[in-house]
Amino acid sequence: MTDNTKPSAILDAAGAPPSGAETTDFGFRDVPLAEKKPMVRAVFDSVATRYDIMNDVMSLGIHRAWKKIFVTEMGAHPDLTLLDLAGGTGDISFGWLRAGGGRAILSDINASMLSVGRSRALERGLISSLNFAVVDAEAIPLPDRSVDRVTIAFGLRNCTDKDAVLREARRVLRPGGRFLCLEFSRVQVAALSPVYDAWSFHVLPRMGAAIAGDRESYQYLAESIRMFPDQETLAGMMRNAGLEHVTVRNLSGGIAAIHSGWRI
Repeated sequence: MTDNTKPSAILDAAGAPPSGAETTDFGFRDVPLAEKKPMVRAVFDSVATRYDIMNDVMSLGIHRAWKKIFVTEMGAHPDLTLLDLAGGTGDISFGWLRAGGGRAILSDINASMLSVGRSRALERGLISSLNFAVVDAEAIPLPDRSVDRVTIAFGLRNCTDKDAVLREARRVLRPGGRFLCLEFSRVQVAALSPVYDAWSFHVLPRMGAAIAGDRESYQYLAESIRMFPDQETLAGMMRNAGLEHVTVRNLSGGIAAIHSGWRI
């Protein structure tokens, strides 16, 4: 990890933001609001080249099945366009194109992740149907009502202002367009909770150290899942952003969930 992943010098000697400073969560820590984006960017700079391997490790490969379900939910059609936010290494955009979807914009705030996505698109012969853009999901540089689908998979929890992301997603959707989010969520099966906690906080950081040489990033990723709004809270946030017909589909007992909402 680089020093960018640590709270900046404006933190006090105890490692907490100064009294009165506006803060947000970075895993289980409170950090100055302006510091989160560069800290998250540093995390993904660190893990970019091994991100896909670590996704398999983090989910025991189950993320692949979740993403297939997610892509099916997207309702791909050649006449529909996709904005894939926090699209990283490209799985969702690739799935959309293979399912028959129209042109896609693969975007991410992190250029390192996007570079991996571009290389993978070249290897798969999909690059001609893709645009690539470094995009902050809180301020999308697209006109109002310009795309048919907006997706974000395993990225919303890393955003500083999640409400802004949801508002922006609705803004760029055409009437009749759909927003979909795939994200780790709140486990709904009590028996799974202790096993899931042990995996997240004991096994995962050690595997991050062994496979990616980066324990701290994977500790953050595990903590960020626990700080993310639960299913009903996120559904309410989507409604407040103006999305309608909001639904939630739990996957693997709520370890992950698909949230969907429409712009009417």
